[in-house]
Amino acid sequence: MDLEINDKTALVTGGSKGIGYGIAEALAKEGCELIICARHQEELEEAADQLRGYGSNVLSVVADLTKSSDIDRLVAEAQKEFGTIDILINSAGTIGQNGTFEETPLDEWRSLFDLNLFAVVELTQKIIPAMQEQQWGRIINVSSENGTQPYPDMIHYSASKGALDNFSKSLSKQYASEGILVNTISPAFIETPLVDNMMEQMAEEQGISKEQVIENFLSNDRPHIELERPGTIQEVGAVAAFLASEKASFVNGSNYRIDGGSVAAV
Repeated sequence: MDLEINDKTALVTGGSKGIGYGIAEALAKEGCELIICARHQEELEEAADQLRGYGSNVLSVVADLTKSSDIDRLVAEAQKEFGTIDILINSAGTIGQNGTFEETPLDEWRSLFDLNLFAVVELTQKIIPAMQEQQWGRIINVSSENGTQPYPDMIHYSASKGALDNFSKSLSKQYASEGILVNTISPAFIETPLVDNMMEQMAEEQGISKEQVIENFLSNDRPHIELERPGTIQEVGAVAAFLASEKASFVNGSNYRIDGGSVAAV
């Protein structure tokens, strides 16, 4: 299916690996020009080279999105290189340290919200004016199943994603009349380097294989994933690319769960 976005430019935050890379890859395959940003230059350049292999023109920018100066520089470099940013994918985020409410200090809350929410707000503020000018834009915010189905040992992460869900819905109501559509995707248990590292660490601590850890996690912690496997970044990327396209021209303010059924609610 031709998604009709081969003349569009997309900015993907956290685009060097994991879900961000999966989305960038899907957009590259559709012919989008890309700006990807992340904090680590070596990983970023490696990702950019891989994406160029699909024939996409790719600009990579090292940026820490918790710093306003880095956000300003990112937007300036992107606009200098490509002009308007048509598609904004806010994928950069952090899980933070797991713990109960009593175990989670206020500084941990602040640092997590700085990236998971406030960086999204600030970057979106800088990108929307150009979208308004051309009367077309797509904004896709990467949330999590935790925004709908919170877990007590991830209380600050769950709260940040719930806030992101509400921000996205509010934003969608304000800008739809100007051709700017805002949607959210909510993945759960996706096979990424972060998840792989977590599973490997648990395997080492428990003295069992990573495969057994994954099986136990699915049975005990995510029993509603009836597919009984992690998702892939390509599966997330496919949904995001659709939402970024002309084919999704009547989709606005929605939250697409890419979670294998993990969220138990309707």
